[in-house]
Amino acid sequence: MQLGEIRNVIGNWFFLYFVENEGMAFGISFGAKAGKIVLTLLRIGVVSFLIYYVLKLVKENKIDWIIILTFSLIIAGAFGNIIDSLFYGLIYDYAPFMQGKVVDMFYFQLFRIPDWVPLWGGNHFFPAIFNIADSCVTVGVVMIIVFNKRFFTTKEKTVESNDSTSQPQA
Repeated sequence: MQLGEIRNVIGNWFFLYFVENEGMAFGISFGAKAGKIVLTLLRIGVVSFLIYYVLKLVKENKIDWIIILTFSLIIAGAFGNIIDSLFYGLIYDYAPFMQGKVVDMFYFQLFRIPDWVPLWGGNHFFPAIFNIADSCVTVGVVMIIVFNKRFFTTKEKTVESNDSTSQPQA
């Protein structure tokens, strides 16, 4: 496919649309070349921390399969976008190391918002174009929200008192 080319996959609601994303989610840029390097380094830092954290939890046997799956999705998605931003420009000879773009391709036109709706009227619901890596990160974050008690629980310490004053009196 050529840049900007669109192909119909299923009906009039699912398309493959070849675009290159300059920066973050929804094509938000982060300060040209220096911003791109900072964004890539930030992504590498976050992924490194998540890998360290998951390995620490596994070693301490404080992790279950939902937490492993959730962090694995986020790590895999972020890593996929890191690879694109590091090497995609080099492979296609248009940008130096760490200056590549992320390829996005999935485009869904689920339904059209009625014209009478303020601000969004006349547009399609969720007009973003995204890739599998973006989906992995999104599903991982949604799983953190849904299963938040597994991620954010604190264990209460119970102290048993052998003190005679704590015994019920008859």
